[in-house]
Amino acid sequence: MAYRRCLNSLLLRHLPKFIASTHPSLHSLKFPSFQTLCLISNPQFHAHLIHFSNFSSHTKPPKNPNFTDQEEGDEDEDEDEEEEEEEEEEESDMEGNDEGENGQASNSKIERAYSIEEKMKEAAEIGYRVIGPLDGSERVFKKYEPVFAVVQIGSHQFKVSNGDYIYTERLKFCEVNDKLILNKVLLLGSQSQTIIGRPIVPDAAVHAVVEEHGLDAKVIIFKKKRRKNYRRTKGHRQELSRLRITDIQGIEKPEEPPSGKKKASSNTVEKVPVAA
Repeated sequence: MAYRRCLNSLLLRHLPKFIASTHPSLHSLKFPSFQTLCLISNPQFHAHLIHFSNFSSHTKPPKNPNFTDQEEGDEDEDEDEEEEEEEEEEESDMEGNDEGENGQASNSKIERAYSIEEKMKEAAEIGYRVIGPLDGSERVFKKYEPVFAVVQIGSHQFKVSNGDYIYTERLKFCEVNDKLILNKVLLLGSQSQTIIGRPIVPDAAVHAVVEEHGLDAKVIIFKKKRRKNYRRTKGHRQELSRLRITDIQGIEKPEEPPSGKKKASSNTVEKVPVAA
């Protein structure tokens, strides 16, 4: 079928134009149609032609007799131009969509501006409050005290004492050397008493200082579906914050023993030599 169309286009469209352009005297020459050529080469083509003409008469509208081959060629060229214009419009639409997606991605990277109240509220939900930066003249680090506390930061709980450091998920709205107060204290304990919160101990607080922000060790995520040629390997490093505990408040602390040393009584016994 494709061969017939190609031969028809060569005989009815391109060949007359080529001959007319090279020999103007042959412009009035009429060339045989594709149907006559097929009848000459294959007499059985006549039956197929009648069947096809009957079928096309029911499916297609009647053809205008004034419609020439030249006008048919012009119409095909117009259709080709329209298809090219539609392809260009689709490409331009795709480029516009890509630019829009890139613009949305760039807008999504812009950090949200929080107000002071929103920052305090979100930090309180996590379990801390930012006081401010640490001054160089402040002496916040104390000696070890036999007191411990259980605090909650986010969804994790930590048992801490004075001087300990802990790693938590990266805390928002705080920088290095900022002083924090951990509000969610679940339990306080010492050598003489224990205070259990329901669920939080009132008037209790744990003071801490942000020492650094960093990344945890890499975790490998490997996915596989057997017999499907599916393997995916990814890595993840969780962002962490390191906190140094400076003080625990809300419980009585035991008194330190006096630092004076007791003098041991020196009872010396003189040794006397014994004669043998």
